[in-house]
Order: sequence, then structure tokens, then C-alpha cells
Amino acid sequence: MNVDDVLDDATTVELTAVRLLGSRDHSRKELRRKLHKRFADEGLIDEVLDGLTARNLLSDQRFVENYVEQRSRKGYGPLRIRAELAERGVSGELLADHLEQAAPDWGELLDLAAERKFGDRPASDRRELARRGRFLEQRGFPIGLVRRYLDRVSDL
Repeated sequence: MNVDDVLDDATTVELTAVRLLGSRDHSRKELRRKLHKRFADEGLIDEVLDGLTARNLLSDQRFVENYVEQRSRKGYGPLRIRAELAERGVSGELLADHLEQAAPDWGELLDLAAERKFGDRPASDRRELARRGRFLEQRGFPIGLVRRYLDRVSDL
């Protein structure tokens, strides 16, 4: 193997990574996993990822900010977002920092998600309350916020 082959491999890995990043932000772990499916040289992949990070083309911080904003806008709560980001390899510290410091008003987002799904009518029976509670819990909202919402909309 000569230097030109290594350079070509590195260029190919980098172009693939940049193309993937062009479609959306990725966490380092996500991008590494995708590149590893296409390329066998883990050392080369790590070098490319280090270079992309140094040039600020790859940033877990930016990924977390965008992801939290996007998912919260779609009506998902902090517990679900935290779990999804953990699956994507985001460190717990980075996650905790962002969810605590730059967090949206989760109570307000819960109300918006519930209103989109159920409208503004009160729940007429326990079965309806349970259905709403399950929906909001599956969306990743903390049980305390869900209970407050259910107390407000209970027409029992």
C-alpha cells in the first residue's frame, strides 16, 4: 500500500462523512457507526472524525442542541429525548447540561402536545384520562407533569 492509496481512502471516508453531515447533523458515534458499515479501517475513520471535529463540521454539542429543539417542537418530552440521545452515543454530561440549561418549558410543551392530540375538551371518564396519561408518558414527559395535566383536564 502506498501513500496515494491511503490518501485516496482518507479522502473517500471524509467525502462520505461530509455528505452524511450535509443531510443532517450526526453525533460522533452515529457517524462512526455509519462509516464503519462502509469502511473497515477504524483508525482511518477516527482520524477523519477528529479532523471534522477540529474544523467544527462535526459537533456533538450542536447535534444535541438541534435534536432537542427539533424533537421538543414535535411534542416529545425530556425523558424520551434523553433516551434517544443516549442511543445515539451522546454523553450523559453533555445531555444533562443541555436539557437543564437550555431546556424549553416542558409543561407548556406537554400542554401543546396534549391539545394537538386531544383538543381542549376535558376528559369525560377514567378510561379517557388513562389514555391521555399513557400517550403523554410514551411521549417522554415526567409523571409529575402528566399528573398535573390530568388533574386540570379531569371532568370527574
